[in-house]
Amino acid sequence: MFRLIGALVGFYLYGFLGAIIGFFLGGIVDRIGAYGVGGVNPLSSGHRQTVFLETVFVLMGKLAKADGRISEDEISYVEQFMQKLGMSAEHRQQAIALFKQGSAPDYDMGSNIKQFMSVCGHTHSLKQMLLVYLIVMALSDGRIDTAEERLLIDIAQQLGYDQATFQHMLEMVLNQTHFAAGQAASANALDDAYKALGVSKESTDQEVKKAYRKLISQYHPDKLIGQGLPEDMIAVATEQAKEVQLAYDLIMKSRGQ
Repeated sequence: MFRLIGALVGFYLYGFLGAIIGFFLGGIVDRIGAYGVGGVNPLSSGHRQTVFLETVFVLMGKLAKADGRISEDEISYVEQFMQKLGMSAEHRQQAIALFKQGSAPDYDMGSNIKQFMSVCGHTHSLKQMLLVYLIVMALSDGRIDTAEERLLIDIAQQLGYDQATFQHMLEMVLNQTHFAAGQAASANALDDAYKALGVSKESTDQEVKKAYRKLISQYHPDKLIGQGLPEDMIAVATEQAKEVQLAYDLIMKSRGQ
C-alpha cells in the first residue's frame, strides 16, 4: 500500500524520479509494518532458514562427538528432532549427512559459524535459539559433560556471547527442562523455577514478571518466524515456552498470586 502512496506523492512533488524514490521508500515502510524492524520478508528468508538448519545439524554432530563417542540417547534425540520437524525422507538424509559431517574427527566448525553469522548473526533471536537447541541436545543423555560444555562455550563466543552471559543462559535452559514430563512437582521445583527464569527468591514480583515476559517473547512463534526461524522448528521453541510458563506459574502460586 505504501509503495503506491509513496510513488504518487513522489511523482506529485518531484516528477518521475520522485515517483521511483517514493516507490522504494514505501516498500521499506511496508516491510517494517508487516514484519517489524529487523523482521524478514518471507520471500527473502529461504536462504536464512537453509543456513540455520545446516548450522543446527552440523553443530549437533560436532557436539555429539565432543566426548569421543555418540551415545544412543543422542542419536535418539536427533531422530526425534527430525520427526518434530516433519522432514521428508530426502531432507532427513541431508540432515543425517550434515550431522555426520559435523561429527567427523577434527571437523572445523569455524566456516559454518562464519556463514551463520553473515546470514543470521544480526538477528539476536536466531543466535539464541541456535544455542538453546544445542544445549537441549547436550542434555539428551541427562547431563552436560566437560567436553560438551567447553564446545558450547566456544560456539557461544563465536556467536558473540561472553562466558558469563552464556553460563546464565545455560543455567536457565537447564532448569527449564526440569519442568518437562511433570518434574515440576519435585522437591526442588521452586528453586529450579527461579533459575529457569533467571531470577531469585529475592526478586520482586515486577522483576519476575519482566523476566517471564522477556523469555516468552524470545520463544514467541510469530517473532521467531518473522526473523527467519524455519517454521517447522517452532514446535521445539514452543516446548521451551511451556517450561517457562510452568516455572512462572509455580513462582506466582508460591507468592499467593
